[in-house]
Amino acid sequence: MSPGTGRPAGAGGPDAPPPGPPELHQPSRRVVEPSQWRGSILPPVAAGLATLCASTSLTGVVGGVGWLGYVTVAVVLVAATGLALRAVRTPTVVVGLAQLVVLLLLITGVFTSNGIVGVIPGPTALDELNGVLTAAFDQIRSGLPPVDATPPILCLVTIAIGLVAVLVDTLTVTASAPAATGLVLLCVYAVPASLADGMLPWWTFVLGASAFAGLLAVDGNHRHRRWRNRDSPGLGNAPAAASAPVAVIAVALVLGLVAGSAVTAVGTVGRLPGSGRSGAGAGSGGLGVNPFTSLRGMLDQGTTVDLFRVRGLGNDKRLLRAFTLDTYRPNRGWSLPDGPMPAGFPANQPLPAAPGDDGAGEARQIQVEPLNWVDVWMPVYGQLRGLQGVPPGWYYDPGSGAVFSERKQRIAPYLESASLAEPSKDRLESAVAGGGDIPATYSQISGVDPRVVTLTQNLAAGARTDFDKASAIWRYFSAENGFTYDTATAAATDSDALADFLLNGKRGFCEQFASAMAVMLRVLHLPARVAVGFTSGYADGDARLITSQDAHAWVEVYFRDLGWVSFDPTPRSDGRGYVPPYLQSGATSSGSTGSEDEDVPSVSTTRVAPSGAPETQGSAAHPGATEAAPAGSAPGWTGWTALVLVLIALALTAGAFVAIRKLRGRPAAWLPLASAGAWLVAVVLAAWLVHWVLALVLLLLAVAGLAPAVVREIHRHRRLTAIGDGRPGAADAAWAELMDECIDRGTPVPPSDTVRAAAQKLATQHNLDDEGKAHLRTVIGAVERSWYSPAEAMDETFASAFQGLQRSLERNAPMSWRGRLFPRSVLRRRRITASGRTPVTG
Repeated sequence: MSPGTGRPAGAGGPDAPPPGPPELHQPSRRVVEPSQWRGSILPPVAAGLATLCASTSLTGVVGGVGWLGYVTVAVVLVAATGLALRAVRTPTVVVGLAQLVVLLLLITGVFTSNGIVGVIPGPTALDELNGVLTAAFDQIRSGLPPVDATPPILCLVTIAIGLVAVLVDTLTVTASAPAATGLVLLCVYAVPASLADGMLPWWTFVLGASAFAGLLAVDGNHRHRRWRNRDSPGLGNAPAAASAPVAVIAVALVLGLVAGSAVTAVGTVGRLPGSGRSGAGAGSGGLGVNPFTSLRGMLDQGTTVDLFRVRGLGNDKRLLRAFTLDTYRPNRGWSLPDGPMPAGFPANQPLPAAPGDDGAGEARQIQVEPLNWVDVWMPVYGQLRGLQGVPPGWYYDPGSGAVFSERKQRIAPYLESASLAEPSKDRLESAVAGGGDIPATYSQISGVDPRVVTLTQNLAAGARTDFDKASAIWRYFSAENGFTYDTATAAATDSDALADFLLNGKRGFCEQFASAMAVMLRVLHLPARVAVGFTSGYADGDARLITSQDAHAWVEVYFRDLGWVSFDPTPRSDGRGYVPPYLQSGATSSGSTGSEDEDVPSVSTTRVAPSGAPETQGSAAHPGATEAAPAGSAPGWTGWTALVLVLIALALTAGAFVAIRKLRGRPAAWLPLASAGAWLVAVVLAAWLVHWVLALVLLLLAVAGLAPAVVREIHRHRRLTAIGDGRPGAADAAWAELMDECIDRGTPVPPSDTVRAAAQKLATQHNLDDEGKAHLRTVIGAVERSWYSPAEAMDETFASAFQGLQRSLERNAPMSWRGRLFPRSVLRRRRITASGRTPVTG
């Protein structure tokens, strides 16, 4: 360095020849290290895009599209956090933890109102968040997909996809194993696919497959560049290196299996009590009833769910039958018989007469509107005569009185034509139980404890008719005889469950009472079965609303020429029971009929059914939900504008990728900036849909992140303008720009190098072609002449030579995304000398 001049030492005078041609570059075995892969912007962008596209599968289980804005913000924050921290070489573990912290701050700020400074989770905010998540899980268990996008559901979805984004980003960038993310993304599809009633939209699979293919393409391009001049890997790798991908895939597979098994716990509310504990019989699952009744158990109906709205009953209170059970399993309970269901008659065609229905009575038209019901059973009233609005695939079995399908499904509203006529007490007393076409299996019983047989015979002693026998057994289950309706059976004191219930505990719910009475009736050789369905619910305007709290079991006895007659032995006093006229005379032990307009209490000891009109699932209050959740602060056009900008940003991104890969020229330089701007505005608008504070924070973060690139572009524009106009100092501007280009590409020129040495390194390190080397000689010659012969006129070809040199750099040494967004020449500011020239890097 020449003292006091600021020029590189060894620079020639005015007549010094331009530097000679640089030495020919010999291709070296250059390797793109993993650190360069992790510092690139493409892997995290591809990972985030793959996560977003996979999350579109949630459209099958979450209503609307507003949740996509929350998910987008979470994914962008995770990707941006990882990119920023890796740019400053932060340890991998710290990057992952920071992404989780950012996700927690987002959740706290959006879905709670007690965070410290609004976003930092404290004890109160964490308690509030726990309440929100509890409400979300309650809504999932009690609702049918697609569930409403309530604040608790939005919170749960944001957390779930945010965690997926962290995992996908870590596997893609840190572990350099984007192929393993396929298992993670497959789990994202598995959850809604297992919960949704129908097929997921086809376009979600197209988006997910395309994004995953793009992720693999980015990885393939990286590996191609990494191994371009090396032997193919695989044979000489260390065992540890070979086992790493295997371990990653194994862990992802285990997580997928765990997630797949966990989702089976969703959507099981509404089963009859005890069915899950008995171990017998496969339940129908879903929001239905389980075809098994136990002799011991506990009633656990969970959250109240609206199941049916019924019109056409008027003031009548009737039991809604789903199916019947005819097989008794000693010491366990009642279930469906082994083997397939009977063939049945197509339910959408004329139906045969039900047993005991001569067709002479009035046919009532009853409209049943299923609200949250998914099962293989279609509940009906009375003696069925016909169904309307039933699609193909439903069948009617006159023997069991059930309408069923081969698979669990949601049912559309249907119109039932049925006879609700009930026999009089006189007709029943003169009727004979059994006979006719009724199978003998309905009277068979075995494995009954002798004490139960003795009790039954004593109760029926002196009864003159079959109806009197059945009535005597029915009257035994009364409060006067010590029986109590409860949500749990008494503690077991006897090895025989039936004898223990009848003689000792005398405490239970409908399953125990119905199961015990049916056994006792068969001991008396009376054909009996257990019916499973629902009580009459409560009045809701001109209809009756039946909820999961109305799930019930009772007994039906067959009388010749009259058909199946209902007996409900459960001693309820909550207004939900139904006592038919033939049992009302002098018999009130099974509960009152109740008035039509009375409030209906819950059978649960911890819940009370609503006395007024019930709220819908979408508007029901959710414990723990906070009013601080999304307030709709953005105008209505914001969402559509964000969607349009996302489409524009996708197009610009694709164009920029093609231009950078193919054109390698400055004319395409505006595309990356335009696509980045479109993405920025789209994300800010999406955040505005959540809350304006979040949009402001994202905007400030984006401005801070883009500031280095903006400053660098301002410097470049000022210098190129000076060079193009031939202003004084144009050579200094060219030299400064060349040095910054080298710094931004990660190959800074040491300050001790001469101009010729700097030119040699620039040509060698950036693989300049012959045209670029020629332009470089022209530029360096002009720079040297301007320093040592300032009075000499600037070469007219200087500006075009500099532009040609820039094009050669773009062709042969394209700058990475990281170099464009976070230019080192700005982050490591150069020290300016007193003479205004910038030969020294800082």
